[in-house]
Amino acid sequence: MKRTIVAALVAVLAAGAASAQSAPPGTDIYLVRLRGPAGGEVADPPVNLTHRPGYDNQPAFTPDGAALLFTSIHDDGQADIYRLDLATRAITQLTHTRESEYSPTPLPTGTGFSVVRVESDSAQRLWAFAANGSAPVLLLPEIAPVGYHVWLDDHTLALFVLGHPDALEIADTQTGDARPIAHDIGRSLQRVPGGTRFSFLLRADSAWDLETADPAVPDGALRRVARMPAGAGYVVWESPTSVLTAAGTILYRMDVSRGAAAKWTPIADFGEEGLRDMSRLALSPDGAWLAFVAEPTAP
Repeated sequence: MKRTIVAALVAVLAAGAASAQSAPPGTDIYLVRLRGPAGGEVADPPVNLTHRPGYDNQPAFTPDGAALLFTSIHDDGQADIYRLDLATRAITQLTHTRESEYSPTPLPTGTGFSVVRVESDSAQRLWAFAANGSAPVLLLPEIAPVGYHVWLDDHTLALFVLGHPDALEIADTQTGDARPIAHDIGRSLQRVPGGTRFSFLLRADSAWDLETADPAVPDGALRRVARMPAGAGYVVWESPTSVLTAAGTILYRMDVSRGAAAKWTPIADFGEEGLRDMSRLALSPDGAWLAFVAEPTAP
């Protein structure tokens, strides 16, 4: 049986909680086809891709759009990385380690994926694996505890580093260095298409603001985009001007090119599909498919 580092597991899943009171909630990964910004709605009802008791979470499309990488916890309480082929729905376990791996993210080189790994001493650091889950390599030895990450180019990342408060840091795998540019941030880190900027959530009193930053600028050149809807904690960008989020059962889109007039517009409500607490949005490379996580309601 693999070992479970309970406190570290909760730190990753709850972004800084000190201890576990219960197992992670049962979550499934869903897939829905989009009509695009001009269509204003989704094309079909969402399909449950994992559909089992337990934790299936943190989906990420492979660069070719043919599969999803995701984190799954099974009966042994261990978190490993799995691959789901979208054509066949076949699921393959990629990591088989004594440690826990979370947040699988394709490497910008296309040679594998990176993860947040909970090591035997409970350290949470960034590692990379080959595409088949072999050959683990520690990427940033001096930076911990890492909660979430996004690649900005082949050696630059934005990191969510757990602390009091949690910090947004820009890290370089070539030098091993990192610099903080914001604090008290959320878990959603996403590249904005068509440039060097990326987005994150910044706490604003009891709400969250969607912000962007430029890793090429020492202080990040932070820009506020909009206030997030109540209950929304994740975004994904369809284009440099179109961004999606979800809260509860509702999927929203916003056209940021409208500036001060921009607002979140509901484009779908999946309440009738028996879902709740939508989160962890991921967009296919061609923009045609949205993967997300939700908790199925009890029958």
